[in-house]
Amino acid sequence: MERTKEVKIESIDELIAAAKRVRANAYAPYSHFQVGAALLGSDGRIYTGCNVENASYGLSVCAERTAVFQAVSQGLTSFQALALVADSEEPVSPCGACRQILAEFSPEMPVLMVNLKGKIVRSTVEKLLPSSFTFKKCEEEKVK
Repeated sequence: MERTKEVKIESIDELIAAAKRVRANAYAPYSHFQVGAALLGSDGRIYTGCNVENASYGLSVCAERTAVFQAVSQGLTSFQALALVADSEEPVSPCGACRQILAEFSPEMPVLMVNLKGKIVRSTVEKLLPSSFTFKKCEEEKVK
């Protein structure tokens, strides 16, 4: 049975608006692909992040991870929802690294992928990364 968290409509609208706003701060001189993320914390606050690119591409950081790292740096590790906004034909989904980071903290969390035209695709972290790596799983396998 799939468990999903209910998030109020007002919170969803606010979350998407915050992701759109922070998207403008993205540092994307190489790809010119700006992404904004807004994370609704279990404390009711919204934590935002945008992508930050680097000439050494491997050092670039996605918007989702920036938002998570901001929240964690402020002491929060439990989240209710994520909105991800990009200017693309279809809404974009988190990359594999971001999916794993999100699964670390809130695997059941709803993820709203949104483009600037208003199209929204809804999913959950569990659906996006059904077999996420966890230390707990490794320990359980050692016991078997």
